Amino acid sequence: MDAVPTSSGMPRPVSHRVSWVRGMEHKGYACCSISTSTALQTRTHVSCDIKGDVAVVRFNTPNSKVNTLSRQLSSEFTDVMNEIWANEAVKSAVLISSKPGSFIAGADIDMIEACKTSQEVTQLSQEGQKMLEKIEQSPKPVVAAISGSCLGGGLEVAIACHYRIATKDKKTILGTPEVLLGLLPGAGGTQRLPKMVGLPAAFDMMLTGRNIRADRAKKMGLVDQLVDPLGPGMKTPEARTIEYLEEVAIGFARGLANRTVSAKRSKGLIQKITDYAMALPFVRRQVYKTVENKVQKQTKGLYPAPLKIIEVVKTGLDQGRDAGYLIESQSFGQLAVTKESKALIGLYHGQVHCKKNKFGTPQREVKTLAVLGAGLMGAGIAQVSVDKGLKTILKDTAQQGLDRGQQQVFKGLNSKVKKKSLTSFERDSILSNLTGQLDYKGFEKADMVIEAVFEDINIKHKVLKEVEAVIPAHCIFASNTSALPISQIAAVSKRPEKVIGMHYFSPVDRMQLLEIITTDKTSQDTAASAVAVGLKQGKVVIVVKDGPGFYTTRCLGPMLAEVVRVLQEGIDPKKIDAISTAFGFPVGAATLIDEVGVDVATHVAEDLGKAFGERFGGGSIELFKLMVEKGFLGRKAGKGFYVYQEGVKNRSLNSGMDEILARFKVPAKPEVCTDEDIQMRLVTRFVNEAAMCLQEGILSNPVEGDIGAVFGLGFPPCLGGPFRYADSYGAKQLVDKLRKYEAVYGSQFTPCQLLLDYANSPSKKFHQ
Repeated sequence: MDAVPTSSGMPRPVSHRVSWVRGMEHKGYACCSISTSTALQTRTHVSCDIKGDVAVVRFNTPNSKVNTLSRQLSSEFTDVMNEIWANEAVKSAVLISSKPGSFIAGADIDMIEACKTSQEVTQLSQEGQKMLEKIEQSPKPVVAAISGSCLGGGLEVAIACHYRIATKDKKTILGTPEVLLGLLPGAGGTQRLPKMVGLPAAFDMMLTGRNIRADRAKKMGLVDQLVDPLGPGMKTPEARTIEYLEEVAIGFARGLANRTVSAKRSKGLIQKITDYAMALPFVRRQVYKTVENKVQKQTKGLYPAPLKIIEVVKTGLDQGRDAGYLIESQSFGQLAVTKESKALIGLYHGQVHCKKNKFGTPQREVKTLAVLGAGLMGAGIAQVSVDKGLKTILKDTAQQGLDRGQQQVFKGLNSKVKKKSLTSFERDSILSNLTGQLDYKGFEKADMVIEAVFEDINIKHKVLKEVEAVIPAHCIFASNTSALPISQIAAVSKRPEKVIGMHYFSPVDRMQLLEIITTDKTSQDTAASAVAVGLKQGKVVIVVKDGPGFYTTRCLGPMLAEVVRVLQEGIDPKKIDAISTAFGFPVGAATLIDEVGVDVATHVAEDLGKAFGERFGGGSIELFKLMVEKGFLGRKAGKGFYVYQEGVKNRSLNSGMDEILARFKVPAKPEVCTDEDIQMRLVTRFVNEAAMCLQEGILSNPVEGDIGAVFGLGFPPCLGGPFRYADSYGAKQLVDKLRKYEAVYGSQFTPCQLLLDYANSPSKKFHQ
């Protein structure tokens, strides 16, 4: 469906829409039943064919890659099912999609957003519940034939059926991602799922939103049969597989109707013992308690949906189905109007926006990519490129560095083999497209070169000149710098129109954001190619204008300067981490500096300080410099604010920092030192700088600003990003806070003009 905070704190993209089904081309309608239904001529989303005594109901949302449960689809589905139930010649039914990659990808989010009140959303939920209850109670067996995404409301349709058959294909995934949108399954899913897969597995599915592949779904009891996909023939493999799936499903539907097939599932001993244990109220209470504690720890109580899911499941199991259905629909309505759900749905729409190439199709596709520098970033970029089918060259200046980089790529792919998302043959096949080398051999065939060398303008200039001497005329040169202006790097280029910034985030294989930076001279085709490569790598892409720190580093700069000031005022790193994570940041502010690297933070702070002057002040940069001098570089050195040891989870504070913090201690200002003030000092500087980037045209719109902050910097997903937060908290309230801190600390808190404009005009919102 959409995005929920994952274990890394980052919202995961959601490949899911919520929508009830209606409408489809009505093929073979006449043989379905004699009816005066007005839908006869108008059905566009659902059609029905009769194959002997089996009705085949097909979902096909027009002009869409996926089927979603929209009002139209739902209404047509209801009509078709009523006709099937009224037709005595039909003994059973099969539900299938005409789209190979999508059974039903969920409910139509736009339909939910169009509701003005929680009562309207509750009504939607109740309509869905009633329809699916009719399917569950149907005297004629209904078989779900699943190929592609079966998510959210789509899974709720499938589990209301009497039998489920799925294609054993990587594209076939089942899941309940509603929690990622701040919602819960609202069409009976919270009540049916625990009965089908057991309480622990149901909680795991609903609270994480994770996707489940078909083979795992079969083991869990979520599907009853698997069908192997077919290869090519007279038709495409997808078309042949769907036909075969339909054939098999029709056979099972007939078998269920004439009782030669049983829908009863044989349970293994472990499952029987688990079911017996879960039937005992005190065991269930223990499970609820454990799950609640885990949710509280992970979400800090900032996300209402997970706790609601637990409450709704609990009510159904303890008080019966009527109470369960009622609280499910009411909770669905209540959650849909929360600011957290609106924020997460906003991020979902933002992700969809950032998965499109606004520059159009590039003139030539990038097929061969060269990466300079086999360090953490370079190897990460190589990994996400080679595993998407790009022929990749990884170049370093030292054999040792190159070996380490290639080993990192191997380890990254091998972890997928361990998780069974790749076979060892697929891993080796992918690695055969990676070439490690110490020279520029083969660069004459490169379509794009991405440099990930050290953050030093002289080194960047040196490699740019070397590369331009060997690459073809069409080849693009991209820099993975986090702060150096691209125009400065491009100053020595013979072809500045081919130079662009591609700022990846560490670790590259896990962080979803790619920030692309264009200069005044970057051509549109260069930008189109860079975005196309980013999308191929599976990234969420934002495009910003050039300037010191671009957008993301520039927002982070003032916040980290404030963190240092807070440390100097005597708040210890653990307390700062607790204060920032309590606000919703996935990683504590002091830990973040350790993760980024104190040397990198120092370097960036100096560059941004020179560019922006006093506004980027706050804490003393000398504190960072002394840390670097003492070797306290953060996680990579084993010591920063904390001590890092392999396998030790509870880090202790680095006692070597005591002396440094004592040397730079400044008197605290009690009027701005409460926990809330410290939170707001960090957040208001971040939001003010984000608004400044929009004001100056570095950002082209608030949507990309929110996506960049959440997916690149860990801005709390429950707040939806700095601009959505400004809308919900209120621009005037933000300005008042900034003025309060400005009175104490000066110009670092002076609100930018754009925020002032919005504060003076309450009807103005960044997101309408």
